[in-house]
Amino acid sequence: MAEHIKQHPDFTQRFDGSGLRIAVVHARWNKVVIDSLLAGTLAKLKENGVKDHNIVIQSVPGSFELPLAVQRVIAGSHVQAGATATDLLGGLGISSPLGTSRSGTPAPVVSTMPSQPFDAVIAIGVLIKGSTMHFEYICDSVSHALMRVQLDTGVPVIFGVLTALTEDQALERSGLGRGADKGHNHGEDWGAAAVEMASHARRWGEGKF
Repeated sequence: MAEHIKQHPDFTQRFDGSGLRIAVVHARWNKVVIDSLLAGTLAKLKENGVKDHNIVIQSVPGSFELPLAVQRVIAGSHVQAGATATDLLGGLGISSPLGTSRSGTPAPVVSTMPSQPFDAVIAIGVLIKGSTMHFEYICDSVSHALMRVQLDTGVPVIFGVLTALTEDQALERSGLGRGADKGHNHGEDWGAAAVEMASHARRWGEGKF
């Protein structure tokens, strides 16, 4: 049998994900396939050094909801990062002659909020063609919207949405094939791509090439 040319080439360079913060936003529709893709994604992120506490997982009903969720998750991570600053006007503890605090505010509390926004987001969904045009409309809309979020925010968004024509195609692409060949879990590719693109984006943002 002829060798397939449609494959991801071997890439030997490895990227250190130990300092990266990555979000995974997944749909819940077609749960069996989603669960396998999610597991493959998380395994690859950790294999590349991303720490458990730097991985945030969120879910939405279906693939159509992914673009808004990814956009808001990115925005929310910037809010979290900004919330780590201590209120410099509060809790000064300056005592008056009466023994009361002049500031009238409590002592500052050390925040445990994450100190950095997300370096990349992986959007995972599964769309399987049915007997109506629903499949085509959703595939097109979600693809364009996720690309727009990526370009608008400057944060790498990994396209982890399977657009399968049959259930068997979806199963094979999540490593759950019904035949002897179980297929390849594409979630692993998405996890590796997130670490690579997050690393590139950081470097490029610092003017390093």
